[in-house]
Amino acid sequence: MPQTSHPPGLTTLFFTEMWERFSYYGMRAILVLFMVAPAGSGGMGFDTKQAASLYGTYTMMVYLLAVPGGFIADRYLGASRAVLTGGVIIALGQFLLAVHALPFFYTGLALIAIGTGLLKPNISTMVGALYGKDDPRRDSGFSIFYMGINVGAVLAPLVCGWLAESKTFQQFLSDRGMDPAASWHWGFASAGVGMLLGLGVYLMRWGTLPDSGHRKKGAGKREQAHPEWTASDTRRVMAIGILFAFTILFWAAYEQKGASLNLFAKQLVSTEVAGFSFPASWLQSLTPFYVILLAPVFARLWIRLGERQPGGPRKFALGLLSIGFAMCLLVPASAMTGEGKISPLWLAAVYLFDVIGELCLSPVGLSMVTKLSPPQVVGVMMGAWFFATSLGNKLAGYISGFFVADEPGTLMALYGSLGAGLLIAAALLGWLGPRIEGMTSSKQP
Repeated sequence: MPQTSHPPGLTTLFFTEMWERFSYYGMRAILVLFMVAPAGSGGMGFDTKQAASLYGTYTMMVYLLAVPGGFIADRYLGASRAVLTGGVIIALGQFLLAVHALPFFYTGLALIAIGTGLLKPNISTMVGALYGKDDPRRDSGFSIFYMGINVGAVLAPLVCGWLAESKTFQQFLSDRGMDPAASWHWGFASAGVGMLLGLGVYLMRWGTLPDSGHRKKGAGKREQAHPEWTASDTRRVMAIGILFAFTILFWAAYEQKGASLNLFAKQLVSTEVAGFSFPASWLQSLTPFYVILLAPVFARLWIRLGERQPGGPRKFALGLLSIGFAMCLLVPASAMTGEGKISPLWLAAVYLFDVIGELCLSPVGLSMVTKLSPPQVVGVMMGAWFFATSLGNKLAGYISGFFVADEPGTLMALYGSLGAGLLIAAALLGWLGPRIEGMTSSKQP
């Protein structure tokens, strides 16, 4: 009789990942805003280009360091100890950001990137290790785990953003004789507390973790013999490489929300609804909220379509089309900023189409990498996926450096060019789709 309940380790990893994502997205929601805030209000006083470039480098390194992070776990620490070590390093980095000094700021960012590189790939590996190869609960388990990511991401900007930006909390600090300009650092510290909560769950439930996570993956095993490399393998790798090029462009647009669109929200969007004022960083919660709402819808849609659903490359094209439309929405929104602050509904709509694009591209990309990569290089190709994502994040920071709040024409050109590029890329990939599918077909020799 098939099992319907999940291993207890899933609960452990769910809450560990939820709090780690709370820590990451809470800090990310306020990072650029903190960097550009004047020194007199507790910020770093960076200009937009400097802040955007640093943001791009930081988010690039978060993904890029996942490659050595997986290698270290495989060869030396084992997945469970890599996750524990990464979580401790992340918490230390977050608390360093709570200290108002430039050396602590840079060291904190570096430690968070290193810690995330250790934790992020290996906690996903441990989820997979909870299930046998043909266990029918595997996909369901990953879906539950993915929900943990987004629950943490929804809560993070609400808590960290309120502490960092809220006039109410700043008044609370002032009434108790503390510097209200230090509110930014309370936001960073709360992200560190979130990581400590995740580590607490992880350690208290250590015994529920999969045994394979406690040892190096290759320990006690012989090297598996893989079949010889074929022309079909070469075509598959080339097809994945083509998709990776489009992936870079997608993430360059998607990650605007942490950089230029965060500044857009802070400086050009009315953050008041029905008389209730809220921090601009709260709008960062919309993306994971949409994911929680729409991920089950897309999962059911692909199942219902069955063999009629579009192939992987065409789903990629749909993702580019959706986010291209989102960027185009910012053109009229930017034009309206010349007359004053605009409704937050504009960004709500932009983020909705961002998420539709994400659900067409991101999970499909991961699935295609694991399914199509030849067994000899599946680890390398997954590393290449993270590398492409990291380049997209760096490009996002570079593009965000052209944000100028008081020049609507510049903003229209910035987002219009990005939107047009995405739409052209979507059309190109739609045309290439059948050819890429042909390259990956099992019917070819």
